[in-house]
Amino acid sequence: MKNQNDHITEANNVLIALGMPRAQQNERSALCLLALLNLTPRKKWAKAENPLMGITPIMNWIRKHYQKDYAPNTRETVRRQSMHQFVDAGIALYNPDKPGRPVNSPKAVYQIEPSTLSLLRSFGTKSWHGKLADYLAGRESLSARYAKARKQNRIPVEIAPGKSISLSPGEHSELIRAVIESFAPRFAPGSLLVYAGDTGDKWGYFDAPLLAALGVKVDTHGKMPDVVLYYTEKNWLLLVESVTSHGPMDGKRHAELTQLFSDAKAGLVYVTAFPSMGVLNRYLSNIAWETEVWIADAPSHLIHFDGERFLGPYS
Repeated sequence: MKNQNDHITEANNVLIALGMPRAQQNERSALCLLALLNLTPRKKWAKAENPLMGITPIMNWIRKHYQKDYAPNTRETVRRQSMHQFVDAGIALYNPDKPGRPVNSPKAVYQIEPSTLSLLRSFGTKSWHGKLADYLAGRESLSARYAKARKQNRIPVEIAPGKSISLSPGEHSELIRAVIESFAPRFAPGSLLVYAGDTGDKWGYFDAPLLAALGVKVDTHGKMPDVVLYYTEKNWLLLVESVTSHGPMDGKRHAELTQLFSDAKAGLVYVTAFPSMGVLNRYLSNIAWETEVWIADAPSHLIHFDGERFLGPYS
């Protein structure tokens, strides 16, 4: 006899087969799919239904039938990280009973899309694979669409003459590009890019062998700065934080990076990058002493926060 975990595993396999992105291939999204189908643990896929359900009713249904208790403050996670992608993929409809309903209405509901319902009722039967092939032939999977959109919208960054990388779109990546293409040539000419973070991929660019040669070994749990540059002429490592990620180089962050790079054979220089003076003004009281500030819209200048020297490591 099936137990409730069987249906959860099957629902997750369905999401994978439908081409849902990896971020939606999980228990939460599987349970949301089961709720939209009103597929209780002992109910067969052939008996799947298509009720209209809002976010809170979905969470209550999951709690009642699968004993998974999602806290009320996870409503937005369910909505943004599962249901939103279901609608984008065309496997669920949003407010099919009243399309003109306001976006933030508490009466908002979702319903499994009719052709998807017909397909899922065949899950586990001999006709499943043929119907799945026909279903997918007429659709582009959401993961493929997302990948295409990401590729089209990525931000190119030149890291050396004739060599470039690309980063996920957004103001964070724009500021990182400015650091690499504008800050580095002015204040660390000839420097080598060691690391550049990416909002879509934490390790967007990472020359691990170069960093290891400089005495630093960082695992995936190490909280790297947004950009690391090796200024070969002076044997400096420039650790640059983009204020658009986690704020400026404050005392706490300065201490964290000092510990993370404590074995470095190069001198350490700490820099915070800001997009504009207006943004800098909001963070002035948080910036650590003995660090540098660079502003993208005034690229030829640096602001030095005290200390005995200007732009250089401290012993």
